[in-house]
Amino acid sequence: MPEVLKAALTVEFPFTRSLGPVQSAFLTGLRERVVLGVRTGDGRTLVPPVEYDPVTAEEIRDLVEVAPTGTVTTWAWNHRPRRGQPLDTPFAWVLVRLDGADTALLHALDAPGPDAVHTGMRVRVRWAGTREGAITDIACFEPYDGGPVQPTGHSGEFADAITGIVAPARLDYTYSPGRAQSAYIHALAERRTVGERCPSCRKVYVPPRGACPTCGVATSEQVEVGPRGTVTTYCIVNIKAKNLDIEVPYVYAHIALDGADLALHGRIGGIPYDQVRMGLRVEAVWTEGARYPDHYRPTGEPDADYDAYKELL
Repeated sequence: MPEVLKAALTVEFPFTRSLGPVQSAFLTGLRERVVLGVRTGDGRTLVPPVEYDPVTAEEIRDLVEVAPTGTVTTWAWNHRPRRGQPLDTPFAWVLVRLDGADTALLHALDAPGPDAVHTGMRVRVRWAGTREGAITDIACFEPYDGGPVQPTGHSGEFADAITGIVAPARLDYTYSPGRAQSAYIHALAERRTVGERCPSCRKVYVPPRGACPTCGVATSEQVEVGPRGTVTTYCIVNIKAKNLDIEVPYVYAHIALDGADLALHGRIGGIPYDQVRMGLRVEAVWTEGARYPDHYRPTGEPDADYDAYKELL
C-alpha cells in the first residue's frame, strides 16, 4: 500500500474592515497612549468598548478615559509562545480590569514565571515604542506597585482618527489527502491517472474519494483512465492570478478522461482560447519533473458527440 501523504499548508489573506465611531476612538486613543471605554446607560464602563450595550442592546457612544493601570482578575501561563503572539518569551495571558472600568481586557503580562503571577495583582500598560492605532499598541502589561494613576480626562475626540484597519488572517494546518487521493497523487508522479470504481454502481471517480458519493459505499478497486479525454464545459479566464505565470486570457475546463465517470479540471493549451469548445478531444501535457499535468492540448481527433458526455456536465 503506498504511503499516505501529508503536507503543511497555509491559508493567509489580509482582512480589511472599516471602524465605527467607538472602535475608531478606542484604537486612535491607543496610538496616543490613551485608553478609552464607553459608558452604558446604567453607568457601567466597558473596556474594550462596544457600540451596543450587551445587556440592553442600546446604542452607546459616551466615551470615557480609564487609567492605564489595573488589576488581574484571572490568568493562564503560556509556556510556549506561538508566531504572532505579543511576546516571544513565556508569558501570562491575563484579564485586566483597568482602574475605572467595569469589564476586563485580555492581553499579555510580561512576568518572569507563573509564580510571579496571581489574581488580584496590580499591573500597568507597557506601551509599544511605535504605535499605529491597533491593540498591539499595548505591547503588554507589566507588574506595578505604584500608586493610582489618574486619567487625563480625554474626550475621545481626535483630529486624525483611524477609520479602518487591515488585520492579517492566517491558518496553518497539516493536510492529508487520505488513502485514495494519496494513491492518485503517487500515480500522477508516474504520469498515470488512476481512479476508483464503485462496487455498487460501477462508476469510476477521478480523482478518487475513497467512497462513492452516489451510493455511499467504500471504493478500493483502482482503475487507470485516460490519458485522453473530452472537454465537457469550460470558462475563459481574463484576470491574471497573483504568482501564476500564465498570460491571460486562457481557458480552464472540465475534462472527462476516457473511462472516468467524473470530470476533473485542467487548463487547455496548444489552441487559441476562442477555439476551445465543448466536445474537444484533449490529452495531458507533462513538464519535466512535474507531479501533475501542466495543461491539456487537442489530440486532433474529431469532437466527441454531445450524447457521449452530456451526463458529465
